Amino acid sequence: MSTVRGARERARIEVTAAIKEEAKKQLAAEGAAKLSLRAVARELGMASSAVYRYFPSRDELLTALIVDAYDSVGAAAEAAHRAAAAGTAGHLARWIAVTRAVRDWALAHPHEYALIYGSPVPGYSAPQATIGPASRVGFVLMAVVADAHRTDGLALPPLADDLRAEAARMVTEFAPDLPPEAAPPLIAAWAQLFGLISFEIFGQFHRVVEVREAFFREAVTEMARTVGLPAGENG
Repeated sequence: MSTVRGARERARIEVTAAIKEEAKKQLAAEGAAKLSLRAVARELGMASSAVYRYFPSRDELLTALIVDAYDSVGAAAEAAHRAAAAGTAGHLARWIAVTRAVRDWALAHPHEYALIYGSPVPGYSAPQATIGPASRVGFVLMAVVADAHRTDGLALPPLADDLRAEAARMVTEFAPDLPPEAAPPLIAAWAQLFGLISFEIFGQFHRVVEVREAFFREAVTEMARTVGLPAGENG
């Protein structure tokens, strides 16, 4: 019986992967708003009812694709951080390695990037299951800053009075290893990172920024200063 269950499980994994792969093709060709389980089934030569056994609704398939995309970019950021931390790279170099890995992933997977950072899909509301995967890149950036805080300290300006309570809440909920002064600039840098990448992916830099890799490096280096990373490193 265990052999039969194992074969069934492998078959389920293979069919699930095939459904997701075909759905990704639809994302690239038509966009997330037009994703259709019936069209996926048709392209795979399956009955619609068979596809619904794997994904009972379009939204469940969308959620699976969204989680996969967040996990993929998160894994790229984590791998870059591990590789940089395993050597002699300083904190600024680690920050640049992580942000570059995120940009490289986005350029290699523009349609998946658009799914998670582009326009919301009409009628779709992301469930709780997406929150953890969506946080992975942010937690990697936080880890770089927290390590710098532990070892060298952070060069941060004082908090504005009207942000003090909010910053305290942020570190309590998301970044207990950091001082409150680090939270607002770190959240801002996280948003700025994806703003830069979105401008590049979605064409807003056309005829504005041509030397984009150098521009990106300069921008994320400046972000590193704003989150308090040591200024003496050369990256």
